Amino acid sequence: MSNRNAFILVVSLFFMWGFITVIVDAFIPRLKDVFELSYLQAGLVQFAWFTAYGLLGIPGGLLIKRIGYQKGIIVALSICALGCLLFWPAAHFRVFGFFLSALFVLAGGITVLQVAANPYIAVLGEARLASSRLNLAQAINSFGTTIAPIFAAT
Repeated sequence: MSNRNAFILVVSLFFMWGFITVIVDAFIPRLKDVFELSYLQAGLVQFAWFTAYGLLGIPGGLLIKRIGYQKGIIVALSICALGCLLFWPAAHFRVFGFFLSALFVLAGGITVLQVAANPYIAVLGEARLASSRLNLAQAINSFGTTIAPIFAAT
């Protein structure tokens, strides 16, 4: 695969994780109603999400160092897919703790994805343009975070 094609694919992942990170916040009021949560319990949604970043960032980096950026992205997307699959039984059985666990797994996958994708973007071309590629990728990420609330509102 050419660097250009790889760049386009990885930048689409930047968009995706920006979108998903913000869409989680939009679901909190709905989850509060479905699970009849207190405000403290509803706050656990963000706690579960961002705890994954704190706990899995360094292990994700060690994994990426061992297996490389491309395989790391595949592993990260597999973890994300597992997290998404876990939402089905969480919704079916309506167990909030199970939902939080699924959310943690999804966030863990996105954490590893970020750890792999940021340096991968930097090496996909000339070194002198690495910061420009990273800036563009982060701009696309920000676009995902900007439009997610529009989709959540519909």
